[in-house]
Amino acid sequence: MSNTSLEIQLKTLPNQPGVYQYFDSDGKILYIGKAKNLKKRVSSYFNKQHDYGKTRVLVKKIATIKHIVVDTETDALLLENNLIKKYQPRYNVMLKDDKSYPWICIKNERFPRVFSTRRVIKDGSEYFGPYTSMKTVSTLLNLIKGLFQLRTCNYDLSQEKIDADKYKVCLEYHLGNCKGACEGYETETEYHANIDAIKEILKGNFKDSLSQFKQQMKDYAEDMQFEEAQKIKEKIEVLENYQSKSTIVNPKISNVDVFSIVSDESYGYVNFLQLSYGSIIRSHTLEIKKKLQETDVELLELAITELRQRFNSKSKEIYVPFKVNIGEHIKTTIPKLGDKKHILDLSLRNAKYYRMERFKQVKITDPDRHVNRIMAQMKADLRLSEEPRHIECFDNSNIQGTNPVAACVVFKDGKPSKKDYRHFNIKTVEGPDDFASMEEVVFRRYKRLLDEDQPLPQLIVIDGGKGQLSSALKSLDVLGLRGKIAIIGIAKRLEELFYPDDPIPLYLDKKSETLKIIQQLRNEAHRFGIEHHRNKRSKSALNTELETIPGIGEKTVVELLKTFKSARRVSNAKLDELEDVVGKSKADKIYNYYHN
Repeated sequence: MSNTSLEIQLKTLPNQPGVYQYFDSDGKILYIGKAKNLKKRVSSYFNKQHDYGKTRVLVKKIATIKHIVVDTETDALLLENNLIKKYQPRYNVMLKDDKSYPWICIKNERFPRVFSTRRVIKDGSEYFGPYTSMKTVSTLLNLIKGLFQLRTCNYDLSQEKIDADKYKVCLEYHLGNCKGACEGYETETEYHANIDAIKEILKGNFKDSLSQFKQQMKDYAEDMQFEEAQKIKEKIEVLENYQSKSTIVNPKISNVDVFSIVSDESYGYVNFLQLSYGSIIRSHTLEIKKKLQETDVELLELAITELRQRFNSKSKEIYVPFKVNIGEHIKTTIPKLGDKKHILDLSLRNAKYYRMERFKQVKITDPDRHVNRIMAQMKADLRLSEEPRHIECFDNSNIQGTNPVAACVVFKDGKPSKKDYRHFNIKTVEGPDDFASMEEVVFRRYKRLLDEDQPLPQLIVIDGGKGQLSSALKSLDVLGLRGKIAIIGIAKRLEELFYPDDPIPLYLDKKSETLKIIQQLRNEAHRFGIEHHRNKRSKSALNTELETIPGIGEKTVVELLKTFKSARRVSNAKLDELEDVVGKSKADKIYNYYHN
């Protein structure tokens, strides 16, 4: 279809919540998305430049747009998810994975088996899960095996077959792992009492099982069956130990889902904690790639619907950090203090750790993505028109007005490019005038880059407040670069960032990567400048000291330093050593100067 028909399709879209579908010219479905406002969301694909190549390619392929209007955005979320699962569009990477998670199955049979599976079969069996980790499933099954004697065979234990002595007890019976239901040694009622206790444990309720075991232990002890009482005591210890590991909140907080989010320019990370009887029975973090700068609210609403559906959650209440709209049937709580706030903070910490781990992995496996993310973040944080791939930072170093020097350090892709660092000796300024010095070095630096046709930076950082920034701007004005290169000043005291013609400084989050990079730039410029300043001062101090000796000139000083390497060694040298270098007459003068 032509672009004209696309334009018409865009104009006729409703301003309602719904689901949109993109098709290519062959009628093949490319992408399914949801929107609070169909017209705004779909139009944004076509009227902005996209940073990601995948989105650009998608937009080029779109020939037809179809949409389904629904009552609420929650309905749109559910519908989008169902359609993606059904049609598997190529560009919907996030929701279409058919990864099967492990479940714990309690089989629908007379003496139910309890085992792990990745296939959910609708045959009346009960399934608990899904769990995000097989390790959790193994731990739970080991716990159950240690507490209850259940059968592991797959015989059909109907009453007729048991009565007909069709089966004989196996090794599991002799080891004490099974009570021999196959030969009728255990009744169906006794067995199902254990199954009911297992269901409660899988839901996170240990209280009933603990009180039941404690009563059993008491009964055995009263009957003088101390060995049996000791076995029950060991089971109680196993259960209490497991409960203490899994319970981290108030046991009154029951059947609640907790969601939190951290995000950056490109990705959102949503953590999901599922609570039952005060225990965390599940934790899972979902990484969501942003497509069109979705807000945290939008991402969290999407993730809540997706995660609750994926993990089959039936909880009627959720804890979230801010207000979300996910339907009327679910109670939404925004905790402010106490145990509820504690569990929300724990969820947030999980999301942050996951994000940090992903960054570390990406840094190793895909350094380009890491750099791209930081550059996109800096562009947004510093309100720049382009990514600051090439940054230069200037710092003046003068101590009591002596030997004024300046340093320029260069960062490329967020890392120091030491071969591009430059030192400047201040030539035109007398005395300690930081503003005039800054004006001189900025002019000299960019005059040279322009003359030599070298690439200019996207961002200049000036170490200093408004005064130094104004001085640097004067030079950019003279060179005609004002507005072509972004420039900011960083004041030392409160890490304020100043912009040209803006009296109000910008304060970045103290933990932000953007501020860390700017601080690193400033510190590196300071270190580089001080190093040069020290070298210059020490050279001049040496020369000055030796030249103050009466009768000793510049050539003699050079000869002495060539041989002795430093003024201190000259001062400690013996008379005959000095004579070998500069002759008797001058050696006497130097020796007497230092020793009288």
